[in-house]
Amino acid sequence: MKLFHIAGSRVVKTAVAIFVTAWLCELLNWPPVFAVITAIVTLEPTVSDSIKKGLVRFPASAIGSAYAVLFIALFGDSPLTYTLAAVFTIVTCYRLKLHAGLLVATLTAVAMVEVIHSNYFISFVIRLGTTTIGLIVSSVVNMFILPPDYTENIVKNIQRIGKRTGITIQKVFRDILEDKPEENNAERKLMDQLDRKIHQTETLIRFQREESKYHPLAGHEKSKFQHAQEQLRRLRLIQYHLDNLVNTPLKTNTWTSEEKSLILHAVTELAQGMQQQSYYNPAKHQQQLKQLTELFWEDNEEITKKNDVHPTTFPPELIILYELLSIYNLVTQYYRET
Repeated sequence: MKLFHIAGSRVVKTAVAIFVTAWLCELLNWPPVFAVITAIVTLEPTVSDSIKKGLVRFPASAIGSAYAVLFIALFGDSPLTYTLAAVFTIVTCYRLKLHAGLLVATLTAVAMVEVIHSNYFISFVIRLGTTTIGLIVSSVVNMFILPPDYTENIVKNIQRIGKRTGITIQKVFRDILEDKPEENNAERKLMDQLDRKIHQTETLIRFQREESKYHPLAGHEKSKFQHAQEQLRRLRLIQYHLDNLVNTPLKTNTWTSEEKSLILHAVTELAQGMQQQSYYNPAKHQQQLKQLTELFWEDNEEITKKNDVHPTTFPPELIILYELLSIYNLVTQYYRET
């Protein structure tokens, strides 16, 4: 249903933009095809993106039109004209860093070759006019018809990322504590999946932030969006600490069975709390954090006593506990944002 809603919104806005653009061109007795193409490709996920890319696509289309007119005048309707108009348009847009308008400009250049036979300057002006109509209509439609709201999708994504993070935490720490280096590829796969999901949600947050310039959030929606941003930031940091462990070669640790049991229990509780919010208990969480902190300082003290000089590398026990303590603290902050 969510996919249908998103796709349906896009389809409706595209249909309205095409109809209005073609209608305005018919009123002016201008060919609508170029305006319609511009309107379609200018419908971006946010109003801000539509306007920004529209400002790039206008000069890019002007360049494509100019080259089309120039080479038609020189070589007529020939294969050489198509080739030169496309190549010169691409090179010029690249040189001027008009990358967002490259496709529209090139399509414009090659499409104009077949339809222009005389009145080159008038054809060039009309082409700029149709481009302007397409840009304005698509931006207005994007702003006023079914304006995008990504907040709900962001919140749902964060909930899924939280559960996936819990699964990843349990997998990474269990494999380390149980000395399973052969599972490293599986851990990296989980980390890659987590990274992709976080990146997708960061993109949605950027979309919503841009959209807020034109459709400001207020009240509960604004607060929810701010909380979501903070939560995702915590999840990104948790992923960073997990990534440190996955990419650090750790030798066999020297913990006792009792210490391993304590750590595994803490990891399990942490993972369950991330996978299911109702399972998270702040008091229990702080108690486990305290136990892990005490173990960290005990290990640190033992290592210092065993070495007359400061060790040049951190032992695996301290690395594992440091990353776990960091994650515990981030989870505490994560649930404060709930």
